[in-house]
Order: sequence, then structure tokens, then C-alpha cells
Amino acid sequence: MGLTKTPVVLPTLLSPLGKACARMDLTAVHDILLKTGYKDEEGAENELSFQEWTQQVQDMLNTKKFGDIAFRDKDFKSAIDYYSKLVSMMSVPSSTVFVRRALSYLMIGQPELALRDAMQAQVCLPEWPTAFYMQALALSKLGMETDAQDMLNDGASFEAKRSKQLAQLSYTVEERLESGLSCRLSELDSSLRFGEARVTYAVILLSLL
Repeated sequence: MGLTKTPVVLPTLLSPLGKACARMDLTAVHDILLKTGYKDEEGAENELSFQEWTQQVQDMLNTKKFGDIAFRDKDFKSAIDYYSKLVSMMSVPSSTVFVRRALSYLMIGQPELALRDAMQAQVCLPEWPTAFYMQALALSKLGMETDAQDMLNDGASFEAKRSKQLAQLSYTVEERLESGLSCRLSELDSSLRFGEARVTYAVILLSLL
């Protein structure tokens, strides 16, 4: 009598990247990572621009550029070479570079190395959902479905936490804007009332002359 395989239940709050990783759609993951770029690493690009402009920095920027071009053009072996060189050159590790190299490893059939890079991305940004989703994808490729499901759940949890924080931030900003506008309107109303009072007083004085 065979054992019944328990169906995998996906988290309800998965981003498009999370869903692509859950169904192991490498092409969709590649497209999403291209569109996302490096925007999840706050200040990463600014950090390079403020460093002293040396040949080493120029070499690093060129290596990143060539790696990104190879990744875009789906030349994943070249992307791995460039990103590996970039990792050795950077003083501050880049989570995005690790994630891009992880997907490149998956594209050439090396899920073990992909998992290692996805874990490194999590070290760089401990609550970055993308790092968890990429680990889930690599674990699924390795046949470790239970662990992959755990990573999907963790990624979804951090996704929900981030969405809540953004919503709270948006509400706070909106509340402050409304409060500031209300104060300005109150000040304007007071000024108008004061102006009206001065006009009325002037009219009374003129009538007494």
C-alpha cells in the first residue's frame, strides 16, 4: 500500500517573484530580477559614487556592468564569471549580485551553488524576501520540498511585514500632510478674520469723522 503524498500548500501572500519560485519558473524569475535591478539595496550605488575614483573602482564598475549585460542576455556562464570576480573585489557584499549569481547557477544546473549564494544574500539582507524565495527555489531543485516550503513561508512573512511597514509609513506621511494643511488653513482663516476685523474697525473710524 503506497503512501499518499501530502499536497504542498502555498502561502497566500506571495509576491510575483515568490510565485515564480514556487512553480520553479526560472524564466519568470529572470525577468523579475531584471526589472527589479538593485533597488532593494538602499545606498548601494551611492556608496560607489562617493568613493575615490581609482582604477580599482573603475574596474569594479566595469565588471558589474559586464556581469549585468551577460545576465540580461542570458549568458549565464559569463555572468557567473563576472559576478564571481565582482564579489572578490567588493568591500561590501551585494545581496543582488548573490541572487543573480544564484539564478545563473540554477540555469546551468548547479542548485547546490545556487543555494549557497541565496544564503549569502540573506546574510547581507536578513529580512529580504527575495533571498528566501531563491533559497526555496534552489531547495526545490534539490528535492528538499519541506525545507523549500519553509523558505516560501518565511519569505511571505517578511513580504507581509514589509507591506505593513510601507502602509504605516504612507499613513504617517499622509496624516502629517493633512495635519500640516489643516494648520495652514487655520492660520489662513485667522489671518482673514483679523483682516476683516481691521477693515471693519477702519470703516467705523471713518464714519465717526
